Amino acid sequence: MTEGVDLTTFVIMAVLFIIATLALGYYGYRNTRDSDEFLLGKNKASPVIIALSYGATFLSASAVIGFGGQAAVHGASLMWLCFLNLALGVVFAFIVFGERTRKLGAKLGASTFADLLGKIFKSKGIRMFTAIIIIVMMPIYCAAVLKGGVNSLAVITGLDYNLMLLVLSLVVALYVVYGGIIAVMYNDALQALIMLVGMVTIFAVTIGTLGWDAFGQLTELTISGTIQQTNVLPGANGWTEFPTIFSPEWWTVLSTFILGVGIGALTQPQLVVRFMSSKDNRSLNKSMIIGCVFVFIIVGIAYTVGAMSNLYFFEEYGVNAIQHVTSGTDFIIPTFITDIFHGFTFGDLFVSLFLVSLISASVSTISALMHTIGAAGGYDVYSAYVSKKTGKETDVKSLGVNRSVTMVMMILVVLYCYLMPSDIIAKATSVFMGMTAAALLPAYAHALYSKNPNRKAALYSIIAGSAVYLFWALFVNKGTSIFLPICKLLTGNQVLFDGTIMYVDALVVALPVSVIVMAISILLTKKNASVSQASVTE
Repeated sequence: MTEGVDLTTFVIMAVLFIIATLALGYYGYRNTRDSDEFLLGKNKASPVIIALSYGATFLSASAVIGFGGQAAVHGASLMWLCFLNLALGVVFAFIVFGERTRKLGAKLGASTFADLLGKIFKSKGIRMFTAIIIIVMMPIYCAAVLKGGVNSLAVITGLDYNLMLLVLSLVVALYVVYGGIIAVMYNDALQALIMLVGMVTIFAVTIGTLGWDAFGQLTELTISGTIQQTNVLPGANGWTEFPTIFSPEWWTVLSTFILGVGIGALTQPQLVVRFMSSKDNRSLNKSMIIGCVFVFIIVGIAYTVGAMSNLYFFEEYGVNAIQHVTSGTDFIIPTFITDIFHGFTFGDLFVSLFLVSLISASVSTISALMHTIGAAGGYDVYSAYVSKKTGKETDVKSLGVNRSVTMVMMILVVLYCYLMPSDIIAKATSVFMGMTAAALLPAYAHALYSKNPNRKAALYSIIAGSAVYLFWALFVNKGTSIFLPICKLLTGNQVLFDGTIMYVDALVVALPVSVIVMAISILLTKKNASVSQASVTE
């Protein structure tokens, strides 16, 4: 038995979880008769299923162990991300984007996010560009979530990493490939419920162990100098205070973690599909309320427990969280859970419950991402290929092609897992969400609310947002350039500029540029139209 983990208990719970998952996958398979049901599964899910699926897809292992670990390092200031997750990721997304997305999607017969934008703007280029962003960027995010979850499981249980990676990947591939969106959403709902039980249990035990005044104790220890906040940038003021404004730590916490993920949630293709799967606006409104409760509980607990873990590790070992867990931030929460439950009655059962919750958090997001990637390749790109080959514009919905592309991309994601560094979940999440927001948010908003959507303005905005984001991420921001060291290969330096600017996230620069380019393009189009009209009148 690995310390803190009864492998027999864990294996039994994991097997039961896999059986339930595959059973729901079979349910999805029985109800997926064509490509339309594979892509959207309209009217197949209740508001509760949609809400839990949205929440479970939104909040993966990146929220529980990735950002929970970051909260252990950077502090409770990440609770502002919890606020943005609720305000933007759920309430604003459902009210401002959800209803119009569902309505326009149904009116135009759109089946994916790329398809929706392409049909609104009547642009094959926008549809293809959006699909390519999904196919290129999303597998990296997916691999980060998969690798992070499997890494934590392997370290805690002592089981073989390769075996666990293979099993999880195979389970996800089976129910996504054969069950489509129906299997994905019903499994998301199951996994969301498991996550709820696991996270509430963790919060109760944490408060029971440390007390309700844990943050107060942590503040006193920090002010007195008894415990030091380490592995942070200049400007950090402890775990219970926000960093000094405009400092490197402030820019990292605010621009990368809070804004990058908070704003980026609005343009997640896998979440947009949940809107399009709803049968009416009333169902969406019900889903929003349930989604708010779910997100608040999961995110609030993860970030709170992450910051509080410093008090626990100090009381037990005399050091803070990252000093005790030297393997990286992604391992702080798993280590904290196994430690704090050690010695509790039924502690092994609760640790196994957490591990199954961790599997649920990972699998729920991975399955949604894989379905989205498969749809982008098997529907959007394949339709463009057939249209070009036949010389006739057409949407090709092939269930076999969708399933084949999904399986191929799942294999690619597994290969990515062997190429990525271990401590990457939170940053990969931030990069993907930031990239999609910078590239697609202005065009998405314009598509939904403009009576005459401007195709050229949208295309210029998407290109500008993508280009600026990639340049800044690869050549200016220190946190992201390290993962793809193109700047170092070309210049010999990790980034082009020293100083505070290298801590500013790419989204903060790229999104305003994308908005400005769209606004200028729309104004120029109107000006040219006015000039042309005047010329005709004369």
